[in-house]
Amino acid sequence: MKEISSDHSKFYSRRSIFSWCLFDWANSSYPTVIITFVIPAYFVNAVAADATIATAQWGVMTGFAALIIAFSAPVLGAIVDAGYRRKPWLAIFTVFLVIGSLLLWFIRPDPEDSELLLWLVGITLVFSELGFVFYNGMLPTLAPSRYIGRISGMAWGLGYFGGLTCLTIVLFWFVQVDIPPFGLDKVDAEHIRISGPFVALWLSVFSLPIFIWTSDEKPRKLPSKSIIISGLRALLNTLLTLPKNSQLARFLLARMLYTDGINTLFAFGGLYAAGTFGMSIKEVIIFGLLLNMTSGIGAFAFSRIDDLIGSKLTILFSLFFIIIFGIPLLIIESSFWFWILGAGLGMFFGPVQSASRSMMVRISAPEKSSQMFGLYAFSGKATAFVGPWLVSFVALTYGSQRLALATILPFLIIGAFLMLTVKGPAEDIKV
Repeated sequence: MKEISSDHSKFYSRRSIFSWCLFDWANSSYPTVIITFVIPAYFVNAVAADATIATAQWGVMTGFAALIIAFSAPVLGAIVDAGYRRKPWLAIFTVFLVIGSLLLWFIRPDPEDSELLLWLVGITLVFSELGFVFYNGMLPTLAPSRYIGRISGMAWGLGYFGGLTCLTIVLFWFVQVDIPPFGLDKVDAEHIRISGPFVALWLSVFSLPIFIWTSDEKPRKLPSKSIIISGLRALLNTLLTLPKNSQLARFLLARMLYTDGINTLFAFGGLYAAGTFGMSIKEVIIFGLLLNMTSGIGAFAFSRIDDLIGSKLTILFSLFFIIIFGIPLLIIESSFWFWILGAGLGMFFGPVQSASRSMMVRISAPEKSSQMFGLYAFSGKATAFVGPWLVSFVALTYGSQRLALATILPFLIIGAFLMLTVKGPAEDIKV
């Protein structure tokens, strides 16, 4: 059977849905390999001259990237909603992401290349996040509302397993082997630098189905100037009326806080493992494999639960256990318990992210999906510089990665308490 029906006799292609989900498999190679595990560990251990300063520099870079994303995403989303198709915009940012990943090959294990690495990672991070505004904006058009939770969860699950698979190949084909393929030189770290081009290849291959088979909205036949003006007016109207839409405002604020905490944890996870627990690049990658596996399992396991109990309860349940598993990670000395607690933590990363996306769909009108996901990106990035810069400040001031990472907890706790005040999916009102 290739189609599913809705209550309004509209049919949705399963191939279109799966192709949309597969893009998460493609794109997740970038944050897994480039942002979280391989490149941060390579930067700290081989490129930068000092690990503590490198941690601070990484934090400043991700903070500036977050600011650019925060203020450009709502504008671009609103303009596209006003009259453009989403897939061409997604294609543009994907192509730039592929090119940026390819260029990471030229980063040598030399402190002189530190600045270039930071620039490349920062720019590609912006491309990746802005592309996801249009990717997420396609979700409401894929299937009826009652399926949104499981579709979002399946995509997140595929994303984690995509990152896991890509990371596994990088580890066992390039990094861990005694004699790397293609004549790669270990002395010049080519067996690690190849991870950038490999991610570019992964993105190129697995992102193709969404551009071939996933349906897209028809563009409005208006001049570009009219579309831009209309989009900006719609965004301004949404911003002016946002204080009256208390549920949307509370949700965006809550997500702003807990997402800042989670993203900071992701950004510094590899650095923390390498710096505090003395993990090599190989060990950091293996830890990344375990984390992605448990995260993928969690995303799949909670995908139907989201549709059954609602997005709000799924988010709160996940945040509770992220905090429970996260606190001991700041105290323990044992590498063994770091692995165990890290695996438990990963089980709830997928559900909180997937449920946040599905909740945004349920409280937004479909015709405003890109605009709303622009604001969604804003809520995830507007204060995203605070977490990384706070971690950087504490790391530089006190010289402790443990103390620096402890600053993440207040973001998670306050975000969870604020989420308690948001109405559940059954009470959602389209805005």
